[in-house]
Amino acid sequence: MKWRAARVAEIWRQCRGATDQKKLMKESKNDSCCSSIENTLAFLLLRLWLATRAIVTGIEKFGSFKVVEKPGPEADTFIEVKEKFYALTNYAAIPPSLKDKFAQEPLLPTAATTPFYASLGWLLILLGVMLLLGIGTRISLFLQGLLYTGLTVGLILIKQDDGIAWLGIHVGLVALALLLVKHNRLSILKKW
Repeated sequence: MKWRAARVAEIWRQCRGATDQKKLMKESKNDSCCSSIENTLAFLLLRLWLATRAIVTGIEKFGSFKVVEKPGPEADTFIEVKEKFYALTNYAAIPPSLKDKFAQEPLLPTAATTPFYASLGWLLILLGVMLLLGIGTRISLFLQGLLYTGLTVGLILIKQDDGIAWLGIHVGLVALALLLVKHNRLSILKKW
């Protein structure tokens, strides 16, 4: 009889423990739900920032300034004003001062830099739009990371430490986005 009572008590504890475990599982599911929403929002913000950064930086490659004469405050007077405008003919992947430094660097051959310069602005815009719309999110993030790494190599060779640090932050943000991409809820192609 003692054996049966002990066995019943053990079964009772297990059942009570199972009920407690079910409660804990429900609570942890609620916690993971909130965590999932937070992770989704975190990824969405990071995705939006990285996409905006890439698109605007790419568009800026087509920007330039021109001096325009505007009517002055007095009759028959004109003021020269510097205005920014965008055109395909303005394309410059990097500022001329950096381009000259890169040209003097033996580890950056013209055969590699010429196509890189020609495609940089277009790649930034394309990858930014892909990321913004959620078209191949993982691929666009990875390619942005490679692009920023390529830019970093050039800056390392000409010893531009501030730019290297900024690009390092960008690569870190891309890596963080790749870790959070499993929480991507708004995309056209989720697989990639």
